[in-house]
Amino acid sequence: MSGFVRAMDRLSVFCAVVAAVMLALAAVIVTWSVIYRAMGASTFWEIEFSVFMMVASLFLASPYCLATNGHIGVDLLAHYLPARGARILGVVVTVIGLAVCLYLTWRGGILTFEAYERGERTESTWAPNKWLLYVSMPVGLGLTALQYVAELMRPSSGVTGPQA
Repeated sequence: MSGFVRAMDRLSVFCAVVAAVMLALAAVIVTWSVIYRAMGASTFWEIEFSVFMMVASLFLASPYCLATNGHIGVDLLAHYLPARGARILGVVVTVIGLAVCLYLTWRGGILTFEAYERGERTESTWAPNKWLLYVSMPVGLGLTALQYVAELMRPSSGVTGPQA
């Protein structure tokens, strides 16, 4: 079991690195676009490409955010519960998060497949395929669901997430 947890932690770190590179690429392209347009030139692809990169990075970084407890959480109730009650609440919240991720992975997969099957494209001049944007949802949330499973399997040592 701990092998799966370690593997998921490593995969989450890898996804976070990929997400960081995608965000950096989006920032560089937007900066270049502003400078390029300030010089009087015009382009048509950079903003949409940057949006694709930012959306994909959000979903890819999600497992790492969960593993490192980097999300925003309200732990007021858990703080006032006895240790056993707080653990039970943690498991319940984790199972609910897992169910939501599995549902959104399934729905995102359907959305991606339908967009691919229909050949849907964006309405811009560049007109990339929409499934390229949509695929980040089932991939990222599917990996987040696996990270939720890893969190359920994680030994209760008080250590959270991947060790850098």
